[in-house]
Amino acid sequence: MSSAVSTSRGIHLPSNFGSLGSQNPQTPSTSLGQLEMDPHEAEEIELLSVSWNQDYGCFAAGTSHGFRIYNCEPFKETFRRDLKSGGFGIVEMLFRCNILALVGGGANSQYPPNKVLIWDDHQGRCIGEFAFRSDVRGVRLRRDRIVVVLEHKIYVYNLTDLKLLHQIETLANPKGLCCLSHHSSTSVLACPGLHQGQVRVEHFGLKMTKFINAHDSHISCFSLTLDGFLLATTSVKGTLVRIFNTMDGTRLQEVRRGADRAEIYSIALSPNVQWLAISSDKGTVHIFNLRVRVVGEDAPILPSSQGPALLHQNSATSLDALISPNTGANPSSSLSFMKGVLPKYFSSEWSFAQFRLPEVTRYFAAFGSENTVMIVGMDGSFYRCSFDPLLGGQMTQQEYVRFLKSESHQPRSASQLAS
Repeated sequence: MSSAVSTSRGIHLPSNFGSLGSQNPQTPSTSLGQLEMDPHEAEEIELLSVSWNQDYGCFAAGTSHGFRIYNCEPFKETFRRDLKSGGFGIVEMLFRCNILALVGGGANSQYPPNKVLIWDDHQGRCIGEFAFRSDVRGVRLRRDRIVVVLEHKIYVYNLTDLKLLHQIETLANPKGLCCLSHHSSTSVLACPGLHQGQVRVEHFGLKMTKFINAHDSHISCFSLTLDGFLLATTSVKGTLVRIFNTMDGTRLQEVRRGADRAEIYSIALSPNVQWLAISSDKGTVHIFNLRVRVVGEDAPILPSSQGPALLHQNSATSLDALISPNTGANPSSSLSFMKGVLPKYFSSEWSFAQFRLPEVTRYFAAFGSENTVMIVGMDGSFYRCSFDPLLGGQMTQQEYVRFLKSESHQPRSASQLAS
């Protein structure tokens, strides 16, 4: 699948990235269409996509008439671009800087779904464009790379000059699954492999490729830690979450969401690599305690170019050394002492904390500060809830905002959500 790239000049990013909303941007050029919308049109705006930025401090909302950026703590709309005929199905942020990747979407968008626009909001214009022969399924950004995901292929470009660096063949990938590390000293990419249930991990800094056979069924969702050394995966069954060491492919932990089949919408790993959150079509966000820890200063580490290492010795017996001393632990079945005799279900690790949501839409979870979880819904809802890191159990709702209409509501109680 060939691609074409056009740009008027290279993308020169300063060492201190400009912040979105930090200064008054110029009026966008006509390449993004007209900005004026009458009140009647504004009422008919449809939410097409939501995506977190790389540190989960903001999220972008693609709408049928443009896009909006929201800050999470405190929650507020940072800015918006309302376009008369411009819907975006993909809006990808680069931390909080002025560069965005946009892909058209919606019924009446003037922007085709097979093009990626690199938008500089400070200059108010498109500074680069990628065109493909098939629809773009996903875009991922990091400070030095642009990754474009098609259904059967992934293209990796250099951010500064838009030169093509890598092409990766994948199994059919209609959801555009792909994730990147965002640590300054690592460069890791995870994507579907060429076989069912397989994840391909590229360690570009080490020039190493690792194939992980994560599940028997097709992969439905996965996520990397910020340094790229841990990978969490789920399959289309949606019952189990597995955590792998991306360096050698060893499975380090397995936790159970439930017994019934479910569609997993998101997986999030906390920055301190202590917690994992998943959301699904069952309406409950589950929090799990991770028993994997990162090596401290007193243990051998990988070369400095690859950042911190995991405490691991390429042996199944070394898994005991990965048990974290955290007080909070995932509950297991009362019959877990019969592990190896009863079916695997009875020896599973279950979620440590839970938050119940209305089963009306797709939700995407991420970790905030001080044992909080943020949840964004495709119905235009934003929740912030907290969990007890020692006792777990039902999480407490702290905030609820209906952001699509910029309308805040009083938080509903956990009992109301569970009813």
